[in-house]
Amino acid sequence: MKPFCIEAPDTALLPAIREKINNLNKPKGSLGRLETLAEQVCLVQQTLTPLLCHPCHLLLGGDHGIEREGVSVSPREVTWQQMLNFTRGGGGVNMFCRQHGFKLRIVDVGVDYDFTGVEGILNRKVARGTRNFLYEPAMTQEEFDRTIDIGAALCDDCYDEGCNILCIGEMGIANTSPSSIWMSQFCHIPLDECIGAGAGLDTPGIRHKKEILAKALENYALNSQHSTLNILKHFGGFEMIAAIGAMLRAAERKMLVMVDGFIMSACALAAMQLEPHVRDFMIFGHCGDESGHRRMLDAMHAEPLLCLGLRLGEGTGALCAYPIIESAVRMVNEMNNFDNANITKYF
Repeated sequence: MKPFCIEAPDTALLPAIREKINNLNKPKGSLGRLETLAEQVCLVQQTLTPLLCHPCHLLLGGDHGIEREGVSVSPREVTWQQMLNFTRGGGGVNMFCRQHGFKLRIVDVGVDYDFTGVEGILNRKVARGTRNFLYEPAMTQEEFDRTIDIGAALCDDCYDEGCNILCIGEMGIANTSPSSIWMSQFCHIPLDECIGAGAGLDTPGIRHKKEILAKALENYALNSQHSTLNILKHFGGFEMIAAIGAMLRAAERKMLVMVDGFIMSACALAAMQLEPHVRDFMIFGHCGDESGHRRMLDAMHAEPLLCLGLRLGEGTGALCAYPIIESAVRMVNEMNNFDNANITKYF
């Protein structure tokens, strides 16, 4: 993997940002999370007058070999069926992108289906799904490197159009399984505590999922070197690795990165293992309903903007949070200050 050059935002502007926010005609701190959010956006963009430009959403699709072990209530064909549904505008992600003015790119990174001739899906296919990580690494080093590059290039395409805020979502049956393993490995939390129902497993289904993932992790421990890169390529999905590449390139280009639910939070966690400063550019949209998501967010010291019990994926939770980011930017740009409003500053 080629290195990314990601620098933490320069904090020299921070006193001026805080002074501007504190002098808006309101009690100090009274707009709470909007104030800290505005501070983050100003720091990332290195300005007192931030802007959100040409928001883009990447919907990345990929299938997983581990699905063959019955770890998901949904069969793998749902991945390609939903991808086709997205091209017709019928998914949750389509609705929220329309509502909030996001340009949507639907990308096949590793779906087990031939989309030849289908309009509306970008072909970036690395393979027709990953290998089954119960028995072998999900992908090779070459596939991993290629997939990181694909994610970075997708981000570049958005940036070249004028985008400075990138949202990323996923479509991949069984991708809560690698996410749970990444969470366990990177947060040092027992695997059982990282595994939930995914798309709707019942209690016996969750028990089976735990048994399969525990065996996969046991096999990995016996046969592999424990490093961040090895963990990523051994268990990850193509859509997940592409998301990491997009996140890293976005931070390198000093773009804001909107992080969705359990799977995309796992990708954010993985990106932070590779480049810790990527965290400074991330805005966490929501805390989802998947078991373990709150603990993963806490491990990243992430404060999500919403908590609506969502677990759809696709990037929908992050998209729902976008108006809050807009409000923070409008606050810092459009609210009057005490002097101009002829209001006595009382603190």
